[in-house]
Amino acid sequence: MRYDRTVHLDTDFATAVSRTREALAAQGFGVLTEIDVTATLKAKLDHDMEDYVILGACNPSLAHRALETHRSVGLLLPCNVVVRRSGDRTVVQVLDPNTMVALTEIDALRPVAEEATRRLDAALASLTRPRTDH
Repeated sequence: MRYDRTVHLDTDFATAVSRTREALAAQGFGVLTEIDVTATLKAKLDHDMEDYVILGACNPSLAHRALETHRSVGLLLPCNVVVRRSGDRTVVQVLDPNTMVALTEIDALRPVAEEATRRLDAALASLTRPRTDH
């Protein structure tokens, strides 16, 4: 089972992170957490790795609907979005919301997962379109 939705961008890391935040916001997602994996591994293990950030994205309405369906689904929230360097490109990956249904086997979560998928796919698609505001 594939559990990610991914786009590859020909842009620098900082720009990709900023544009990803904007794209998520345009689809009703706020970023609740940000984990700088690169800095954490350097500080804790003295390990060097490529730029890598995990954004914890949440759409309050969708989260509420999912939690009303089953409280334990909070274990799968917020939706993790990874922005990382891969060679000379930046990769943006989103956990496929349908994973929530597959892991829990709770069919009542399917409409929430489908809407989250539509919104996250729209956010990812917007990242691949040329910008007209510069």
